[in-house]
Amino acid sequence: MNDTPTSDAVQYERDSRGVITLTMNRPASFNSLSEEMLGALQAALDRVAADEGARVVVLAANGKAFCPGHNLKEMVERPSLDYYRKLFDQCSRMMLSILKLPVPVIARVHGIATAAGCQLVAQCDLAVASGNASFAVSGVNYGLFCSTPSVPLLRNVSPKHAMEMLLTGDFITAQQAAERGLINRAVEPEQLDAEVARLVASILDKPREAVALGKDLFYRQREMGIEAAYQLAGHTMALNMIDTCAQEGFKAFTEKRKPAWKT
Repeated sequence: MNDTPTSDAVQYERDSRGVITLTMNRPASFNSLSEEMLGALQAALDRVAADEGARVVVLAANGKAFCPGHNLKEMVERPSLDYYRKLFDQCSRMMLSILKLPVPVIARVHGIATAAGCQLVAQCDLAVASGNASFAVSGVNYGLFCSTPSVPLLRNVSPKHAMEMLLTGDFITAQQAAERGLINRAVEPEQLDAEVARLVASILDKPREAVALGKDLFYRQREMGIEAAYQLAGHTMALNMIDTCAQEGFKAFTEKRKPAWKT
């Protein structure tokens, strides 16, 4: 089924499996993260968070590009420290909402993903890009170091590669992005939807409870020291083991059959 979009800036589609596709829909501005777009993305993500039947989110874009980052025209018209703080706080809240969702978010990338658009790709749990896509954190070319994009960038690629991108503003190809860990893989343009669908199908084949527990643990333990991370991971696994999904999974294993997850 298709739901009515939250805003026409972001098209919201949900199918009967709980697969939600959020499509940025401002092709004339290459889907820049204007105040309108940030608000629409936040509303859509909040809607996903409230949907207990949601299983996976695909973040896509209409037009020639995925996202070039913030709307610079909008920004230069408001040269105020208070305005900029509120704008970047709004953007950071939206990015953190992706991290906090109990379901995986897959970026479906084509064209360019630059500055905060590259940040958006890095913040998603998984990312698949068309082979002709390109990525950059290019603010430094205009005198603005991409500080907020550096947060998820550094958590995805090596420090040396992240710093090179941030200091030079140079573009990297989709293949380079895959090699450096910014995206999962680059595929031929005509294979992009099929590869995203393959990832979606694999996630749908797993129990929602285990995926939600795992995603939460993955990001929380990353910010900890190793001893605290092991403690949290052990506690999470213990909780997972007494959950009905794990009980069914191990029972199915011993009975040599496919698990019958409750949806």
